[in-house]
Amino acid sequence: MPIRIATRGSPLALAQAEEVAARLRAAHGLAESDIAVVAMKTTGDRIQDRTLAEAGGKGLFTKEIEEALIDGRADLAVHSAKDVPTWLPDGLVLSAFLPREDVRDAFICRIAGSLAELPAGAIVGTASLRRQALVLRARPDLEVVTLRGNVQTRLRKLEAGTVHATLLALAGLKRLHAEAEAAALFDPQTFPPALGQGAIAVETRADDSRVNDLVAAINHADTAAALTCERSFLDVLDGSCRTPIAGHAAVHDGRLRFGGLVISHDGQTSFAAERSGSAAEAEALGRSAAREIIDSAGEAFLATLRDGH
Repeated sequence: MPIRIATRGSPLALAQAEEVAARLRAAHGLAESDIAVVAMKTTGDRIQDRTLAEAGGKGLFTKEIEEALIDGRADLAVHSAKDVPTWLPDGLVLSAFLPREDVRDAFICRIAGSLAELPAGAIVGTASLRRQALVLRARPDLEVVTLRGNVQTRLRKLEAGTVHATLLALAGLKRLHAEAEAAALFDPQTFPPALGQGAIAVETRADDSRVNDLVAAINHADTAAALTCERSFLDVLDGSCRTPIAGHAAVHDGRLRFGGLVISHDGQTSFAAERSGSAAEAEALGRSAAREIIDSAGEAFLATLRDGH
């Protein structure tokens, strides 16, 4: 029986699954027929009329896929790391991360070359509360609306004039060979990415030693350390789709640097923390940064964010 990879059915999700399959084939000398990609439609894909926070959180993109793993219909799952909740179902683990792509956000627009060049009152569409808040921090004179759908759907809505501009992860555009759509790229220092952005995560059953041994060969240690830091930061902050949270960890020569941010929905109030240390301390560094933000911002402020204010 071939190794079955479960994934969402969008073009980007399929491209990511195929990248995992190609790396597994190369690492183990497997034939094309030794791996099968199984596309699934998730609740998150079906719900297009409201934000993920209103619908139940980003776990809606992983629920059905994880159920397939648990009941044996799939051997591993491939996700965009930023879509994976910090809590995983019992018996499942994130067993590998591929080398991370560019983490920057891309500005997509036909009437302006950058966010700064948009006319006052222009409409920017994005479903990400982080992007909404960061846009409003830079340009409080703009109108921000929710825009759901996969990359192609959002580009079609832009062309149809539903919005004047939108924002997409450069990593996704590159994986779809569509980076030319970007009018400009945001500096991650001033417009930090989503935690996990640009990384592909592989999820498996913890007790499936055969598959875990295969997957271990494609794990990128520096990316895994960076994501461990980012996910621990998110975990302590009780990060959900209701809270605008950003951050980025990177490892160079065994040293990890991390910067994290929590920002109000209107973009006018934010709290940040930075950490650096050994990559082996990734989880502790992320947790320490989160606790600093909790101490600085206060639980009351964070509670208002979770309530959508």
